[in-house]
Amino acid sequence: MNVEGQETNGEVLSAKVLIIGGGAWGTALACHCARAGHATTIWARETEVVESINSVNENTTFLKGCALPVSLKATSNLEAAIAENVLILTVIPTPFVHATLKPVSHLFTKDHIICSCSKGIENNSLETLDKILLRSLPEAIHNRLCFLSGPSFAVEVARENPTAVTIASADENLAIQVQRLMSTEKFRCYRTTDVVGVEICGALKNVLAIACGMNDGLNYGHNGRAALITRGLVEITKIGVALGAQSATFSGLSGMGDIVLTCCGDLSRNRTVGFRIGKGETIEDIQASMTAYPEGVLTTKSVYNLVHGGSNPLLNNVETPIIDGVYKVLYNNEDPKDIVKQIMTRPLKQEEPTFLTASKY
Repeated sequence: MNVEGQETNGEVLSAKVLIIGGGAWGTALACHCARAGHATTIWARETEVVESINSVNENTTFLKGCALPVSLKATSNLEAAIAENVLILTVIPTPFVHATLKPVSHLFTKDHIICSCSKGIENNSLETLDKILLRSLPEAIHNRLCFLSGPSFAVEVARENPTAVTIASADENLAIQVQRLMSTEKFRCYRTTDVVGVEICGALKNVLAIACGMNDGLNYGHNGRAALITRGLVEITKIGVALGAQSATFSGLSGMGDIVLTCCGDLSRNRTVGFRIGKGETIEDIQASMTAYPEGVLTTKSVYNLVHGGSNPLLNNVETPIIDGVYKVLYNNEDPKDIVKQIMTRPLKQEEPTFLTASKY
């Protein structure tokens, strides 16, 4: 089948693109794809989102104030949308990925390309998105999966601010194809085959952002934030390398790039959660006041159980005091000031390299 989106004589044709997920990030990616010249449809579960996009060219629920291209169409018919499109971007909150895709999995074929744009680790299975998709979709299309990650606030993508991200796929040719389809003069895509590294970075940077928000809410200053980013990156790298990731990935866009953005940017939901905790609010009150769920809260629980649950012996020697501290604040109601004291008074040690080899973690 000669599908749209294939390369011909060095030129990339336009593709028929479906974005599954009508939140802020899904809407921003749909906006980008439509502006890039692709025939783009966005599926949303919420009727009000579909109606507002189709009637006023704006997602008034999740991305208010950002005008969307007139060519962008919204639908609530997921089955028909999958059948009619080729490049499928899944932008679904991690806890709902399997439940959303499994019932329609029979509609996906080897002609589809599925690009996951979500980030996180599922609480029950302790799986990243690559593993969730493998059990949610038919085996015949497992070689048609790729993953988009990197420093990218939704509203800035929608505003066409210059952005650079990473496309990861075990099949480099597939990554190249998606890279060319998605890249524009305002949205640059790099590529890698390190799916594990990109997925670990994308999930755990949100936990680190909560920690940095707490630091800022406590008025502990730039010194504290810099220490958290640096030592938090060491923890994330240790986990990733232990699970088979390439250490170099953690110095790239999906690693350090996304960490800097999420830990320092005022638009970061996860940093905002930490900041408000640092100011004395409870996590229950914070979550109740937010339209979009801060994925780092659930990921904190997942990664804590992943490291300390004992089910993966590769992680037995990995120490994660910052991640553990965030968990204790969110789930054990411990005082963040006490956590900072615990971390700062740990036994003194030599500083290991930030980017580790697979034999040292």
